[in-house]
Amino acid sequence: MKLTANALARMMDFSAVRTEVDEAEIRELVREATRRRCICVFPMPCYVPLVKQLLAGNPDVGIGGVVGFPSGAVSTATKVAEARQLLAEGATELDMVINVGMLRSGRHDYVAGDIRAVVETAAGTPVKVILEVHHLTDDQICRGSELCVRSGAAFVKTATGWTPTGATAHNVSLIKRTIGNAAAIKAAGGVRDLKTLLELYACGATRFGVSHVAGGRILDECAAQES
Repeated sequence: MKLTANALARMMDFSAVRTEVDEAEIRELVREATRRRCICVFPMPCYVPLVKQLLAGNPDVGIGGVVGFPSGAVSTATKVAEARQLLAEGATELDMVINVGMLRSGRHDYVAGDIRAVVETAAGTPVKVILEVHHLTDDQICRGSELCVRSGAAFVKTATGWTPTGATAHNVSLIKRTIGNAAAIKAAGGVRDLKTLLELYACGATRFGVSHVAGGRILDECAAQES
């Protein structure tokens, strides 16, 4: 399937989730997301009310909230409280970080319960679970993906973007082979050009987390190829 720029924009989450992001960048993020008609905007939690205000009257672009970001190591109660607050402030999707340390420790029931608690709090709002694959072996990626599906996640996501590696063809293919069509896959962490995005799409990813700068470049390149 050949993707058009318009179709591709509806598969992109524009994000600005670095420590140093300021209000000016959030405003630019929303401007670009609105202009490009991407599917969702992800800021750090403190900016969700501002994003909701800036997107008023523009239902085409969703509002994303990050839970347990970026380490995933906060308590389940803290993740639930974060999720509840983000939803109250207008988030239409949640991306939560799996408890990486507990997964590496083989505490699978804990990991499943942690995810399930956020999914239940979301009450139908899509939850994407971030594996942070840089810190995991292939076996742990597979087990983490299985736990996401078992616990009701809508998406399995590769990475936060805070680690050196994330969305690779190997990692996305591994997740796809593990979960099949039981959940969707979001590729994030290293998606900076059209060639990489299309490779990951061919491997099974259907959502992509990108900065608004990289996302704009990708969409421009895609549009140029259509003309």
